[in-house]
This record gives sequence, C-alpha cells and structure tokens, in this order.
Amino acid sequence: MGPSGWVYLNGDICKAEAASVSPFDRGFLFAHAAYEVTAVFDGRLIDFEGHMARLERTLGGIDIPMPMSRTELEALHRDILARNNLIEGFIYMQVTGGAYGVRDFAGPETLQPGLFLFCEARELIGEKARDGVKAVLVEDQRWKRRDYKTTQLLSQALAYRDAQRAGATSAILHEDGFVTEAASANLWVVSPDRRIITRNLGYSILPGITRQSVLDRLSGSGFDVEERAVSIEELNAAAEVFTTAATSLVLPVIELDGHAVGEGRPGPVTRRVQALYYDAIGADSEKRAAWVAGA
Repeated sequence: MGPSGWVYLNGDICKAEAASVSPFDRGFLFAHAAYEVTAVFDGRLIDFEGHMARLERTLGGIDIPMPMSRTELEALHRDILARNNLIEGFIYMQVTGGAYGVRDFAGPETLQPGLFLFCEARELIGEKARDGVKAVLVEDQRWKRRDYKTTQLLSQALAYRDAQRAGATSAILHEDGFVTEAASANLWVVSPDRRIITRNLGYSILPGITRQSVLDRLSGSGFDVEERAVSIEELNAAAEVFTTAATSLVLPVIELDGHAVGEGRPGPVTRRVQALYYDAIGADSEKRAAWVAGA
C-alpha cells in the first residue's frame, strides 16, 4: 500500500507525480505548517469535526489563516476519497504558511496558506491490533508546544528510527521521570488494579481526537479513568499498555524495552476499549476483530 494516485495541492487536483511545491514554502523552509490525519472506515470520515476544531486551534496558535471553511474542507476531503475510491485508511491534510518567493523568518503580515491533501488505503483493524506491538522508551526532546499538531516532527522521526533499530514498532516518550505520550499517538496505562490512566491535557501532549473519543466511550463503562502524568516506574509495572491514534485506532503494547508488559499479550481492559471504539465507528467486530468477542 502507499499514497493513492489523486491529490489536492493549492487549488488543483492532480496525480501525485505531477504535484510540486515551491522551495520557498514556509512549510519546507521552517516547518511552519500544521496537519491533520483523519481515519476513513467503510468510506466514512471518522471524528472529522474534532480534527477540524483542532486544526483551527493549531493554525490560530501558529499564525496561519484557515485555508477555507470547514464545510469546504469536508467537501474537499470527500472529493479526494471518491476520486481514489478509498474505503478504509486515512486522509492527510497539511496547511503551510505559504510561499512568497523569498526566505524570510517573519514573512508578510498576513500569510497566504498552502494546502495539500492525499489519502492512503490502510487496514485499520488488523494484525497489530490483534497481536499488539513492541515499544522502546525514548527521551522526549520535542519543542514546548506539543499541543499544536505541527509538522515539526524530527524528534518523533528519530524516535521511530531508534525503535526500528531495537526491533520495535513504537516509541514511548518521557521527560523528568514521567511519560508524555507515544511518538505519534496518545498513551494509556492500565494499573494492576484495572484503573485506566492517560496523561492530562496541556502543553506536554497533543490533544488526540481518538483519545477524546475513547474517553467519551469510557464514560459510564464502569472503568475508573484518571487523567494525569504516569511515572516511568508506573509504566514498567503496568498490567496493560495501549495507544490511540487515527491511523492505528486502539493499539496494544505488549513489550517495552525487551520486557513483557503484563502477561505479554493484549489484556482484557485493552480488548474492552477496542470493542467500545470499534462499535463507535461502526465496525463489524465479529468479522473484523473476532478477538474482542466477549470483551
């Protein structure tokens, strides 16, 4: 699998190989850009309103105007999905500070945003969700405003490279003795007494749209849920660990730094969370995720 053929770039829909970006674009020169990734399941956009709300917040924080209205952006998303016949996967949208022919740190008073969209077919509920993944701990070296979803992703990319070298799939970031989040996902820890803990919102983590959707599903589920920082010691003693993100939904972590998490397989709390979320997006769990049966 890979990016689908048709993309949108700055007013034009064209084949990916025909798309070109100015070398003076502020996204290219300064990583002055925001992005959103919306899951697509059964041809439907998942949690789209939440993604648009976060985009507006991020763009406001980094001084880039919205490129068009939410209604227009939704119509554009649906057009790209239809042109590429995408049923399951994700659609990526990036908004940059635009290009104006020079490299200037401040730029013009009002930026003219650039806009890029592409989609990719991907199995959202598959082997990794069934079997779980391995992860490693990596020191968090990102900039201070992690609550903005920008393209300043070098630290995350390097963390993934560290994980790859260690034979793992994911990286869990930490600073000052506490976990922040995974390299491109929010982190959840299940304590030995079955409390579910995830980092509280603030500058330290991204306010995940899938994270919030899972929190909504957990309300009234009977689980005790806490939003607070988790120490590395608590993480190492966890009964279960999982992550949430638009491109992986609810993903069990079964090994950390070469040591089994809990019993070394996805646990009952994680399975229940998967079941709740799969039901929320309209997935037929009997066909797509038989392993959550009875959760």
